[in-house]
Amino acid sequence: MTDILNIVGGGMAGSEAAWQAARAGLRVRLHEMRPAVATFAHRTGDLAEMVCSNSFRSDDDERNAVGLLHWEMRAAGSLLMAMAERHRLPAGGALAVDRDAFSAAVTQAIRDEPLIEVVEGEVTALPRDGHWIIATGPLTGTALAASIAAEAGQDHLAFFDAIAPIVHADSIDMSAAWRQSRYDKGETEEERTAYINCPMDRDTYEAFIDAMLDADTAAFKDGEEGSATGATPFFDGCLPIEVMAARGRETLRHGPMKPVGLTNPHAPDAKPHAVVQLRRDNALGTLYNIVGFQTKMKYGAQAAVLRMIPGLEDARFARLGGIHRNTFINSPTLLDDRMRLRSRPNIRFAGQITGVEGYVESAAMGLLAGRMAAAEMTGTALPPVPQTTAMGALLMHITGGADARTFQPMNVNFGLFPPVDARGGRRGRAVRYKMYTDRAKADWSGWLEGTAAPLAAE
Repeated sequence: MTDILNIVGGGMAGSEAAWQAARAGLRVRLHEMRPAVATFAHRTGDLAEMVCSNSFRSDDDERNAVGLLHWEMRAAGSLLMAMAERHRLPAGGALAVDRDAFSAAVTQAIRDEPLIEVVEGEVTALPRDGHWIIATGPLTGTALAASIAAEAGQDHLAFFDAIAPIVHADSIDMSAAWRQSRYDKGETEEERTAYINCPMDRDTYEAFIDAMLDADTAAFKDGEEGSATGATPFFDGCLPIEVMAARGRETLRHGPMKPVGLTNPHAPDAKPHAVVQLRRDNALGTLYNIVGFQTKMKYGAQAAVLRMIPGLEDARFARLGGIHRNTFINSPTLLDDRMRLRSRPNIRFAGQITGVEGYVESAAMGLLAGRMAAAEMTGTALPPVPQTTAMGALLMHITGGADARTFQPMNVNFGLFPPVDARGGRRGRAVRYKMYTDRAKADWSGWLEGTAAPLAAE
């Protein structure tokens, strides 16, 4: 075979796409601009670097859509899921990983695969010839983004994504904080104590909200939300914490700071008014990220506000929060049902740039793009992905299920799935979700049996 599949972007989607295509027998060139061209959000030149969080979210594959997506990816021999499992950290029911060890393992596996060549350097324009997957993610280079926009015949869409701060564990005051996963979730003691919790009473919470709303925030550029000319929206699944607070003083107490499912052993009879949770960020347990605390506060103001949290008065930060513009294309208009650019079908898109949101969703679309490219290039028939699966539901959303006029990034959720048969009376949510996952697993297993499945990652 002489044809080579070129993949632009070595993030979650590009790495998974390269792995799947190589395991199907294709030669792959994986183009990654880092470290030669840096971004503000990345710290290394490793592939599949985790930026916003170290969590792949819920691993419950029976009643949760993202957990189901984990299951489908594992069944399909996902490299990223295999490396995530290898470098898993205790996180209750979530799949959290040591982010540096995870990305290093993905990088090593890719570089050790003889059919994959990693090419360092920036691709600045959509190519005319050959087979390509564009998986450049939310931080697509300026020149390539302009080339995509020119080909699409419209301005590319955008929203803001934000990064949560990371704290050195030995700077947390454990006389005020305690270790506990919400509702004591987890099968082991380590999992049930995977989070550090910092409680707030009402007065502390109100002062915290006031300080946050008064804090200096990063300036916007022209054309961005908050500027004189812009109206680029935030993605609701990754809102800066001060934006949530501005929507109502109680918003955070019903979001990332909800005080439910937790008991403070320092004061077991006192119910906290709000709780800030920190999740372990590395295998050593020396770093913790503040869950849900993405922010656009300036660094000085941010550190001062965060040190108002009980237990974090003397916190040392390994990384403060930040914000960046996240680009994506209007996929329902531009892509066909095989993720190909309608105007140039030699080019596929995958990952966050297609309008899926989240590490897992991005990797899943990379998995499909890699398999679809491999099937096309080898002349292998590939049946349509069942819409009843998590993979198929996401694929349908970005290639025709969503209204192109109001298209926005989306996490996987059961609202994207065809309804289950609910005959026999009203069913509880847990029962319905189990029906979704049972149907999806059966249909995904059947789809895999009808394809030439790549070998699983070791």
